[in-house]
Amino acid sequence: MARHVLDRVDSTNAEAFRLAPSISGPAWIMARRQEAGRGRRGRAWNDPPGNFAATLVMRPAGGPADAARLSFVAALAVHDALHRLCGPQLNLALKWPNDVLLNGGKLSGILLESAGAGGQVAVLAIGIGVNLAAAPDPAQVEPQALRPVSLAGETGLQVTPDDLLDILAAEFAAWHRQMTAYGFGPIRNAWLARAAKLGETITARTGTAEITGRFEGIDDSGALILTGPKGRQAIPAADIHFNGG
Repeated sequence: MARHVLDRVDSTNAEAFRLAPSISGPAWIMARRQEAGRGRRGRAWNDPPGNFAATLVMRPAGGPADAARLSFVAALAVHDALHRLCGPQLNLALKWPNDVLLNGGKLSGILLESAGAGGQVAVLAIGIGVNLAAAPDPAQVEPQALRPVSLAGETGLQVTPDDLLDILAAEFAAWHRQMTAYGFGPIRNAWLARAAKLGETITARTGTAEITGRFEGIDDSGALILTGPKGRQAIPAADIHFNGG
């Protein structure tokens, strides 16, 4: 799989769309320094030197729903790559829909962006940021967000972006092959086995509502399943907040 390593870029996702017309297959784009990184819902992604900033650009099979499920493949790949590099004692968990936690704090975020027409996804950019060396100042994150953490700050372990990219690319390819061969079921089960707060009470906030309930899992589309005062609900998109934290 092709790799492009840049010294400096505005956003690896933006570079992915610029590069997309010239690629013949999936390609990884990694930047030593990302100056205008983006998170979910247009939020800025702070990216100091030594942290990991990369995007996988691809032309996925299927429609938008199939492309959206690749966020779970990406989360599994980040989780398992870090375990391979640092050992199984690393206290990692996955937070729906697309964060990786370390010791309960946010270590990594994943952002999917796509382009296409007619209900098809022509180009998909899977952006991945990991706080390897440093975490943002907690004052820079939105209220009630999980505290940002870094791998070095929490564990003292030093992992370079290049080392992570090597293992991450292999892990993503392996999980993607499994989903291609067997569907979303094995991915869903593997993600749930690593999920934070499964079976506990959490709060989902959408643009118009706030729903608190027991986190039952995810369905075949990747939607969050909560059981609350109105019964069992599937929530396709929301910000998740852990009660009491």
